[in-house]
Amino acid sequence: MNAVFESPAQALATVPQQVLHEVFGYGAFRGEQREIVEHVVGGGDALVLMPTGGGKSLCYQVPAIVRHRAGQGVAVVVSPLIALMHDQVGALDELGVRAAFLNSTLDGDEARRVERDLLSGALTLLYAAPERILTPRFMAMLQSLNERGKLSLFAIDEAHCVSQWGHDFREEYLGLSALHEQFPGVPRLALTATADEHTRADIVQRLKLEDARLFVASFDRPNIRYTIVEKDDPRRQLLRFLRDEHEDDAGIVYCQSRKKVEETATWLAAEGLDALPYHAGLDAAVRRRHQDRFLREDGVVMVATIAFGMGIDKPDVRFVAHLDLPKNIEGYYQETGRAGRDGLPADAWMSYGLADVVNQRRMIDESEAGEDFKRLQRAKLDALLALSEAHDCRRVRLLSYFGQASEPCGNCDNCISPPATWDATEAARKALSCIYRFGQAGGQRYGAVHLIDVLRGKLTDKVTQRGHERLSTFGIGADVSEAQWRLVLRQLIALGHVQTEGEFSTLALADSARQVLRGEVAVRLRVPAEIKARGKATRDRTSRGAAPKPPPVPLDAAATARFEALKAWRAEVAREHNLPAYIVFQNATLAEMAREQPATLDALAGISGVGAKKLDAYGAEILRVLDSAA
Repeated sequence: MNAVFESPAQALATVPQQVLHEVFGYGAFRGEQREIVEHVVGGGDALVLMPTGGGKSLCYQVPAIVRHRAGQGVAVVVSPLIALMHDQVGALDELGVRAAFLNSTLDGDEARRVERDLLSGALTLLYAAPERILTPRFMAMLQSLNERGKLSLFAIDEAHCVSQWGHDFREEYLGLSALHEQFPGVPRLALTATADEHTRADIVQRLKLEDARLFVASFDRPNIRYTIVEKDDPRRQLLRFLRDEHEDDAGIVYCQSRKKVEETATWLAAEGLDALPYHAGLDAAVRRRHQDRFLREDGVVMVATIAFGMGIDKPDVRFVAHLDLPKNIEGYYQETGRAGRDGLPADAWMSYGLADVVNQRRMIDESEAGEDFKRLQRAKLDALLALSEAHDCRRVRLLSYFGQASEPCGNCDNCISPPATWDATEAARKALSCIYRFGQAGGQRYGAVHLIDVLRGKLTDKVTQRGHERLSTFGIGADVSEAQWRLVLRQLIALGHVQTEGEFSTLALADSARQVLRGEVAVRLRVPAEIKARGKATRDRTSRGAAPKPPPVPLDAAATARFEALKAWRAEVAREHNLPAYIVFQNATLAEMAREQPATLDALAGISGVGAKKLDAYGAEILRVLDSAA
């Protein structure tokens, strides 16, 4: 391991703790941040798994600053998104750290100026996308820096993108192994918020991080409340959730298709919400405009495909809602993790139904991937379905998927209002028997709607035309509601006992169905919500165990007035600097200022989030605002 500092005195002047306080205004590292930072400062490679909002950026930004001050040059950050680069560089500029990005938004003169700053050693951090980093021109610049000892580290953000097993594979990430091959002496730090065992192993192998130290932080986000509901007019369910729980809050609504994004955004806007669509099919200028509004304005609801969200640093996203089932738990966790980055209460809400299960399985089965990949994707989908169908603590199951043990959280829907359950073993056997009888009666296969009609004894045209009223299974499930039958089928498909086939998602028995038919496998399911208690239009938040949204820190009336004055001042500064307001100061920092009401610059310096540059730039104005609002 190479020595980092040229002298003990220099080391004392640039220790990570001092940089954390002086530059970022924080008094202490969180969790494993200190250990990670010290390892990387010392020249070690690392793979860091840390949840969204856990402070991943500090894990490479602090080492970059420390090593730059020690004369070791620039840190190169691999970032997949232009918007993320812009926000990170803007935030670092506010902190007084020389940073830049190279991407397609720069014209030729601007790009050449950044390259000159890079080669001269003026930059502490440079952000670029993987496809740019791997160009011969950029690699030649890196080689020049390395030969002069001016290449301090590589940080590979969103490292799960390198894995073909993962939920967000990007082919351009595969070439990043060249960084180790061409610059073996430069420490590398790969970071991601989500990676199961397969994805983790893929990151290590593809980025050649076999000798890297692994840091796995807790995946728990205790401020997020997880709620999963069965689809029953999902638009109505979503609107009730938004109006009851998140009036005027910023949030994200994920949909599976571009068409559904457009339709949902239009409908929400007609319902009076400030909703915008975002998907890859929109013009780039429209996407940029919508994203800027989401980042810079309060109360905007972004309706999007998964094309939106990676690297979004907006701290006050109060909810993430899914109108369709994601592909796997990694995707679900990554997307829901965009809520509540500020540590304040937030919601992860999802609706799903049988059609979601069928569609996801069809996409896997009809893909051109190899059978091993399909098998793993089916297993990942099964894990997400098990989480969705669970009647015990959601958080326990979620963390268990990532190999972490926990206790019931008391803050998910199942903990707050434990669902009723019923023994569905006999119903499952009836459904499987009916599918089997279809095969005997002519060999044709049918979908879920027809199956339920036969089980419930409904004499529809299709039933009588096929002669299915004469089957021995006709009407044997009349005592079970349609909602319960959908739940049974969803679970049978989720467990792999029933397969869906073809364009019309007809049902067929899998080999494991025999175990259920013989009574060797028990099936216990939650009672659908519509059966438990229906008809109440709105819910009192406190009645389901969730307290009203608190301010970032407790504020009395006078402090609240100071807080609002600070927010108004911050909005002016943000507009002037063309930055999202949270980059100037986060709400939690403003609230602490309002509560503590510092009267001197020294006292203001003690507020968390006030670093030296911001104190110098804004300190006098903040004291003026506090005094005038008193």
